Amino acid sequence: METAAVRRAVGDVLASIGFFTRFPVAGPPERRLSDAVWAAPVAGALVGLVGFMAFASLDTLGLPRTIAAAGALAATMLATGALHEDGLADVADGFGGGATAERKLEIMKDSRIGTYGVLALLLGVLARWSAIMALPDLWSVCAALLAAHIASRALLPIFMAHVPPARPGGLSAGAGPVETGPALVAIAIGAAALLPLGPAALVMAGVLLAAWTLGWKVICESQIGGQTGDALGALQQGGELIVLLVALVLAA
Repeated sequence: METAAVRRAVGDVLASIGFFTRFPVAGPPERRLSDAVWAAPVAGALVGLVGFMAFASLDTLGLPRTIAAAGALAATMLATGALHEDGLADVADGFGGGATAERKLEIMKDSRIGTYGVLALLLGVLARWSAIMALPDLWSVCAALLAAHIASRALLPIFMAHVPPARPGGLSAGAGPVETGPALVAIAIGAAALLPLGPAALVMAGVLLAAWTLGWKVICESQIGGQTGDALGALQQGGELIVLLVALVLAA
């Protein structure tokens, strides 16, 4: 029984890495995304590590921290295929440009990017770049990147568990229902990732991430009647920025 549970856990981790990143791995085909999404923070740890390795390499070469921070962001985007950035841009275009829930969802499905999407991406990237660049040392960059990428993805399962899909044929609906128990496992992993930033960061980031998740739930339900894969991407992007800013404030 224990061996089977370990195999399932490993399969879920591999499935989450395969879905949330561009790394060529895959979990067992019988495991749905809803089964494996508790491991999204583990995939986030891999993305955060890639970002830190890029930052550390460029910093060691003596390049300005502005370049190292840009390299860290570029590395994480390459690692994920800009999956969540794409969701942020689609949500900004849909919520900003649609008059009805149906029109907003239609715009979000369009692969073209509009003014709202461009501005959301620019502001999001600029804010994260500024936070990473301003962190005082390599340790703080490492802790912040890992915490940000892990904790922000820990929000996804609980959001999927408590916010209904906005459309029946979307990616989020196709993933299947997420149980509260596995979602809480993801939250625990996210909280553990905040610990290296210190107790104050755990409390501050925890409160802000909870408020962000609840606020985003209200916004999504009022705008489109639920959640989509794009809405989950925007949730992750906001969570990542929150943790980076908390790390910066407490490191100053």
